[in-house]
Amino acid sequence: MIDPSTATRVVFLGGLGRSGSTLLERLLGELPGVAPLGEVAHLWARGVLAGEPCGCGEPFPDCPFWRKVGERAFGGWTGSLAERMLTLRQRVDRTRRVLRIDHPDLAEYVQAYRRVYDAAAEVADARLVIDSSKHASLAHCLAADGSDLHVVQVVRDPRAVAHSWRRTVARPEDGRPMARWGSGRTALHWTAQNLALDLLARRGVQVTRVRYEDLLAAPRDTLASLAERLGLRTELSFITGTTAHLTTAHTASGNPMRFTVGRVELALDDTWRSGPRRLVAALTWPLRARYGYRGIAV
Repeated sequence: MIDPSTATRVVFLGGLGRSGSTLLERLLGELPGVAPLGEVAHLWARGVLAGEPCGCGEPFPDCPFWRKVGERAFGGWTGSLAERMLTLRQRVDRTRRVLRIDHPDLAEYVQAYRRVYDAAAEVADARLVIDSSKHASLAHCLAADGSDLHVVQVVRDPRAVAHSWRRTVARPEDGRPMARWGSGRTALHWTAQNLALDLLARRGVQVTRVRYEDLLAAPRDTLASLAERLGLRTELSFITGTTAHLTTAHTASGNPMRFTVGRVELALDDTWRSGPRRLVAALTWPLRARYGYRGIAV
């Protein structure tokens, strides 16, 4: 088990992809004493093995920040370490296991993440690190082994999420299209991930829910409220009205927005309302309504 008195504070952003977790991470990452790390769950395959770029634009192996993190955590990144972590993920870190997350390899799996968090906090001189891996199962693994964890559940109207998953988006790393999902698959994964995150709160884990729509409608107020819940200083000079000014972040993986630097307009995309949404609306009720997403289904 992790010793809470010496553990690095971790904010884990959970939810289904295309729900706004990367945007929220980038905004939180502008606060003093915070180190945003991106999707650490994908660091092993996309960073260590594939050498994809960090959010700073440098290939992962060449990024000074991540090189220092690897040296402090493991004596350096190696292919064998990454392969081991991917093997452990298949054994331990599965959504179907959240009802009983215990596993003989759990301690080894979580310890590697703790080493990454601790080393990153040290290199960045940060009080807190953000892991936007999103997967509820990883949050359950971390919580089960005693990590100092605060989960931020990022939710978005599932009809908008399904619309986003149907779009063709190119990966900035190599130009290949990102995965696309149909409405039914998106609805089922949206429900499964959010129910699993709700379960964390019932197990005593600190969980704060943030709706993507609220963040864009009132960015300063929403972010200030969340920062206060997380015990962070609410210095929001980087937000003016609905405009944010982002600096470079060393995020290991995530959607294309992790490379964005400079002025960002925080505007809600409502194009999903003109598309088909009856199936998603039916499959995600009543959880959708419990999160405040009512409205029409057609």
